[in-house]
Amino acid sequence: MTKKIGVMLSGCGVYDGSEIQEAVFVLLAIDRAGAKAVFLAPDVEQMHVIDHKAGHPATGQTRNVLVESARIARGDIADAATVKTGDLDALVFPGGFGAAKNLCTFAVDGPKCDVHPEVARLVREMHAAKKPLGFACIAPALGAKVLGAFGVRLTIGNDAGTAGALEALGARHVEAPVTECVVDEVQRVVSAPAYMYGNARPGQVCEGIDKMVRKVIELAS
Repeated sequence: MTKKIGVMLSGCGVYDGSEIQEAVFVLLAIDRAGAKAVFLAPDVEQMHVIDHKAGHPATGQTRNVLVESARIARGDIADAATVKTGDLDALVFPGGFGAAKNLCTFAVDGPKCDVHPEVARLVREMHAAKKPLGFACIAPALGAKVLGAFGVRLTIGNDAGTAGALEALGARHVEAPVTECVVDEVQRVVSAPAYMYGNARPGQVCEGIDKMVRKVIELAS
């Protein structure tokens, strides 16, 4: 039976939503592995809107995370509140600042962050059901917030400040290069640094994400 892999999006665009290249690499990896991507996102307003050309907030604009995420999903996307654990075999989070701004408040609050309740619910329920979870780029911060009490092993690459924040949440950070992933076999969590390495080439990011997704799907078998 074809595995259904949830892909939690956080908007559309690296600075205020999902990192689009990472989201596409996740989709490609899922498809190449013979699984099916199931897109979902919370129905909530973005923290703010960033002018991606100018690199600063766009005044007077608001955007909805679910509506913006639908751009990446080609319209085929569900409200996270309607998705249950039984609908999925695994769940993957691409990165981008939206993961730390819209899915949780890590970008503003660091270790004191809150996670959107429907996102937190689904992560907790998937973990309790022993269904694997994948986190790319900055998204492991969300995983650390929800699963830190389990001492989950995660990576965001080699940034000491962010790694320290994850460990303050109870997670165990493991340094990893961009082309690799870190696997916590006990907690069934896989993570990849992706564009946490800002000078990484797309092919390198794709390689690490492909390894992450393939391991997630293997754990779902």
